[in-house]
Amino acid sequence: MFSFRLRKCAAMAVGFCIALVSLAPGVVHAQETVLGRFSAGDLTGWEPKSFEGETSYRLIKEEGGETVLEAVSEAAASGLVLKRKIDLTKTPILIWRWRIERPVNPPDELSKEGDDFAARVYFLAPGAGWLSFPDSVVYVWASGQPVGSAWPNPYTKKAHMVAVDSGAGHAGQWRTHRRNMRADFKRYFGRDITGITHIAIMTDTDNSKLSARGWYGDIRVAPAGPEDKTR
Repeated sequence: MFSFRLRKCAAMAVGFCIALVSLAPGVVHAQETVLGRFSAGDLTGWEPKSFEGETSYRLIKEEGGETVLEAVSEAAASGLVLKRKIDLTKTPILIWRWRIERPVNPPDELSKEGDDFAARVYFLAPGAGWLSFPDSVVYVWASGQPVGSAWPNPYTKKAHMVAVDSGAGHAGQWRTHRRNMRADFKRYFGRDITGITHIAIMTDTDNSKLSARGWYGDIRVAPAGPEDKTR
């Protein structure tokens, strides 16, 4: 009887220790975090940023009842920006979904005159050097550049464009993407970062003076999984 109680007490002690370890702050596993709760009708924290004119952003209900963010641009360029520090050592993966009515189809989307996209999602990281402007990686639904292509923004070297969708082949369809922000930043800027400061979206047609309509679903960050590319 005594040995049975001893074994039982030992087992309880081990279980208690395991429970304490699982609750310790240093070993809590990072979890997925929703940054854009558009499906809940929530735009809290998303602030407008205008470059030229105003792109219209509004929450609408799809036919199936889901709420999404609709963006309509008529020769305008303004976006929505969320200021949020994200630890890329814990949640480096950016996940989002979007849909467009059609690509903008400017004359040359690599030029200043054609730097317009029906959908953009991008993140900003602190720039290199003291008092430097932020650097950003901009994921776009391109008009003609093939998926996987990347190029420096024609206006500033502080932004790098990446085509994750292209053309009209999937226009009208929801497309889901997940990107390793830390790996992408190192790939395009040549330096490693451990955190970002802002997430933003934009639908713009100010340079081409054309029009575009896009929709955005919820935006999330998550830990890297087996399917995600690492550095």
